[in-house]
Amino acid sequence: MFILKFLLVMLATIIADICWTMYFIETEKRRPIHAGLWGSSIFLFGSLVTMNYVEDHRLLIAAIIGSFIGVAGTIEYKKRKEGKK
Repeated sequence: MFILKFLLVMLATIIADICWTMYFIETEKRRPIHAGLWGSSIFLFGSLVTMNYVEDHRLLIAAIIGSFIGVAGTIEYKKRKEGKK
């Protein structure tokens, strides 16, 4: 059961950090609706992560790993996508 929760927290953190990265990208482009939608998603996925690791502090490791994957993966994806234009 712990492994499943670990993986779900990591996935939720990956998604939350993808949302953070996209939020900053859309904010820089001055696109309020897009940035607002990404901001709402940050809250949703961030809350799911927080509720879980407050209960079990070992899940912070899953959140840290997910955070790295989410941000680094999104930036790498955007770099490759922009390079193909």
